Amino acid sequence: MTDYPAFAALGISRHRLFRDGQGVTTLVAGYGCPLACRYCINMTCRDPAFRPKRFTPPALYERLCVDYLYFEATNGGVTFGGGEPLLQSPFLRAFIDYVREAGKTWRFAVETSLAVPEENLAPLLPGPGEEPFVREWIVDVKDMNPELYEAYTAKSPALLRHNLEILAARCPDTVTLRLPRIPGFNTDADRDRSEKELRAMGFKNFDRFAYILPEKP
Repeated sequence: MTDYPAFAALGISRHRLFRDGQGVTTLVAGYGCPLACRYCINMTCRDPAFRPKRFTPPALYERLCVDYLYFEATNGGVTFGGGEPLLQSPFLRAFIDYVREAGKTWRFAVETSLAVPEENLAPLLPGPGEEPFVREWIVDVKDMNPELYEAYTAKSPALLRHNLEILAARCPDTVTLRLPRIPGFNTDADRDRSEKELRAMGFKNFDRFAYILPEKP
């Protein structure tokens, strides 16, 4: 491998314990997002004036190797978040391959909205007999009601639904689905309906929580 894609990063956050996957993790946040969520906590990911730091797989590997003992001792590793990391899925696949070729057994997770075309998901899905590239998918579902989803994100949920069906068919046990209570948009009853629909698809792991909005000055 000689021609490496570059990853546009918002930032890197180390020593995250059980916050973005198992064990001690390092979060690598990618620049860019297809959604326009009303309560976005990271508006920089859509700021055209922001200049992201760019990494090749060898450069990012060198940056993250400082924590490899934590990863191996705690079954932790690297979580790609964002923004939307699947907008840069060729890099993610290249980086995972690079780490494997270096003999490391880091665990990889992806935090995603799944609001991307199927071809952005495909590079990270293993073929028959292949070891999984991603050990945990953390999917920010928002809400399965199309009207509520579009009101909050300004996008159709069609891509999310399509990619959820793919993960349900391929690796449902590796997926954790986030169902937030979003003030002014959905209710606990809405979340119950979303969870029921997702369980019917074959998913079992859910993270339900409530958004806490900042107080107005």
